Amino acid sequence: MTNMYEEQKHQHENRFQYKQRNMWTGILFGLGVVAFIDEVIFHQLLHWHHFYDKSTAAIGLVSDGLFHAFSFFATIGSAFLLADLNRKHGFWLKRWLGGIFLGAGSFQLYDGIIQHKFMKLHQIRYNVEILPYDIVWNILAALLIIIGIVLLLQTNQKDQ
Repeated sequence: MTNMYEEQKHQHENRFQYKQRNMWTGILFGLGVVAFIDEVIFHQLLHWHHFYDKSTAAIGLVSDGLFHAFSFFATIGSAFLLADLNRKHGFWLKRWLGGIFLGAGSFQLYDGIIQHKFMKLHQIRYNVEILPYDIVWNILAALLIIIGIVLLLQTNQKDQ
């Protein structure tokens, strides 16, 4: 039993040294995964919008492809960073999850406010009363951000 505890302790012995990298790796993963979910569900399966809806359908598809490439590279890049953390015995699950929630919520809030409202690249959905969609979209984003911040603050405590 003690041997197992020592092995587990050794596995994560450098997590404090790599706490910022754990957070940023999680943020990048959260951005990539939420962008991927957005692309697959809202763009491809439901056909509610394209990333850029101010032009032709062909341009919309190209913009979706670029958006999909971003989500893919962010997710794969974070996987390489995560593997490096694990190799250096610096992986910290709770801090990484906090980063994921923070990244996911930040992307969602950026999309809902900047891209939907200020830049007007697209809306969540067309030909419907958009306010309920906007409210749910942005409240979900805020909840993800709050969860991420709480997890990150918990890992900043000295007794961890």
